Amino acid sequence: MAVPPDNWIKTPSIGSLHHTGEGVIIDIGTGDGRFVYQSARENPKKFYIGIDPNTRPLEKISEKIHRKPAKGGAPNVLFVQASIEELPSELDGVADELHVHFPWGSLLRAVATGDVGVLRNLRRICSTGALLEVVTGLDPVRDQSEMERLGLTALSLEFIDEILIPNYAAAGFETIERGILKASEWPNLNTSWAKRLQGNEHRPITYLIARAVAP
Repeated sequence: MAVPPDNWIKTPSIGSLHHTGEGVIIDIGTGDGRFVYQSARENPKKFYIGIDPNTRPLEKISEKIHRKPAKGGAPNVLFVQASIEELPSELDGVADELHVHFPWGSLLRAVATGDVGVLRNLRRICSTGALLEVVTGLDPVRDQSEMERLGLTALSLEFIDEILIPNYAAAGFETIERGILKASEWPNLNTSWAKRLQGNEHRPITYLIARAVAP
């Protein structure tokens, strides 16, 4: 079993979230941390939290963030080891922005089927008015076996409108935009998966942006 990096914590301290004054951004299923790291370097007055149950892909970047800023460090970054089903209560109401980019496994199933119970868990860590961005990229041919395993259907705009938007609303999120990204826009997502998927125009990239509403 891999040992979590030193800067990973299972239960964050509230005091650790007050390094900046322009909002807290949380990335669920952060993977290798690329989105969190690069965004934090570009926006030093915001605080970024990457959450993932798997520590291994983050070992290198976890060491990098502790360097001096001039040498690639990012003091406004925190990584938390947790699953979407068991997000720490210390994060309740903390997020001003919440991102889910190219999820897989149980996280993909939750956001792509509109699992109200799990979505409420995401709403729990959002402040009222926080923005949620969900970006998925499923190839109906290459990902067929995984889609069948998770019980997923293709994420058409009709499916989003008829199934996902009402389920997200039931969980406390008001959808304000949804659509399909053009291949030319993928690099703007600034994630490792977006770079890997470039050139595969048979893989539609769908997105949904919602706002956390008051209970």
